[in-house]
Amino acid sequence: MLAATAAAINCVNGDNADNPTEMTAADISNVIASLLNNNAYTITDNIDGDLKFGTSPVRDAYFAMCNARLSGDLENIAQFTPKAQYPYPTNALPSEWGAVRNLRFLLSSIGSFVANASMNNQNVYNVFCTGQEAYACIEQDGYSANFIYRPPIYDGALALNASVGYKFAEVPRITNDAWIINMRCTSTTNIF
Repeated sequence: MLAATAAAINCVNGDNADNPTEMTAADISNVIASLLNNNAYTITDNIDGDLKFGTSPVRDAYFAMCNARLSGDLENIAQFTPKAQYPYPTNALPSEWGAVRNLRFLLSSIGSFVANASMNNQNVYNVFCTGQEAYACIEQDGYSANFIYRPPIYDGALALNASVGYKFAEVPRITNDAWIINMRCTSTTNIF
C-alpha cells in the first residue's frame, strides 16, 4: 500500500551515476525538511548523551523503513550513527539499524524494492520515511483475519490437493499524505 500511494522523492545526490542514486546525507536532509515543513510529528524521543566511550546522543526522529540490503549504504554515510553507538541501545527497536540526523532506520529482509527499475537496470529501494500517525490499518465491521485450510482428501483422482487461504476486512490507509515520503534509491553495496 505504501509503495503504491506514498509521495516519492528520488535520491539525486549520490555518486553512482544512476537515477535514482544511492542514498546520501543530503537526500536524507531533504526528506527530513519536507516532513518538518509538513508539520509531521516525530515518532521517537531523543536519547540523551552519557559519559560512555564511542557513543553520541540521538535526536528525536522519524522512522525510515527499508530493505536490509541498504545496510552497507547507510554505514557509508559519514553522519550515520549505528545503534551500537547509542548511549542506551536498549531504547531502540530490535530492527533498528541506526540513525542519520532526525531519521532512524528500521531494516527488514522483506523491505520493499522494485527490481531493475533504475535507469541502469538496478533495483530501486523504497525507503518509507514516516511521521507519527501517517498511516493506519482500519478494521471494518469488527471483522478480524480468518485463516482457511482445507486438508487433502482421497476421493479418487479428484480432490487430492489441499487449499490454504485467508480473508480479512481491513484497509491499510495513509491518514495524511504530507507525513509520509517514499525516498527511492539504488544501492552501491551488494551485501547479499
